[in-house]
Amino acid sequence: MNKLTLRELKKEVTAHALAEAAFELAVEHGLDGFVVDDIARRAGYSRRTFANYYTCKEEAVVMAAFAFKEKQEPMDLLEALPEGAHPLDVLYRLMTMRLTATLIRRLRTLVALSKRSPSLEPYILSLLRRLQLEAQTTLNDISRGRYPEGYSHLLAGALYGAVLPLIDGSLDVLLPDEPEPADSGAATFEHYLDTAFSYLRNGF
Repeated sequence: MNKLTLRELKKEVTAHALAEAAFELAVEHGLDGFVVDDIARRAGYSRRTFANYYTCKEEAVVMAAFAFKEKQEPMDLLEALPEGAHPLDVLYRLMTMRLTATLIRRLRTLVALSKRSPSLEPYILSLLRRLQLEAQTTLNDISRGRYPEGYSHLLAGALYGAVLPLIDGSLDVLLPDEPEPADSGAATFEHYLDTAFSYLRNGF
């Protein structure tokens, strides 16, 4: 796998800085409380530079959840896994790498913001779809044709289904860095993930 070139890395840094500024402003002021010029000013770039990366402030706000520094991780995962690794093992490792407490909290914040500003919703769905496609691509690269066509689609869809309750709060699951209260009925993140993958391995 090729590493990012210096030019590509600089572009990623710029995109992330703009997205981070947009996310911060959305949390501080709500989506209606700032404009694109405010994002560019906070990030230290021009409005024209913003337009080179994002079509609108909604897109920039949502993309703050997709940290550029994590994009190398799936590549590193491919290189570290043994030959013939099962796709479920790949998916499990990918989820434990990508679903950090920070990412889940940001996604939860985005969902909360979208309830007040529905214009965020299509961009949130696009982000989740992007994460699903990333998992699917990684699985395809690992399997190298050893599994039937559509297998990676089904597993990536299972990933999508497992992530949604963590984001929308429909299941009481503690984040990876949260201590477990003595009287809490919440499942730990590790237990939730292990249960989900047990169903995938053994059936429902």
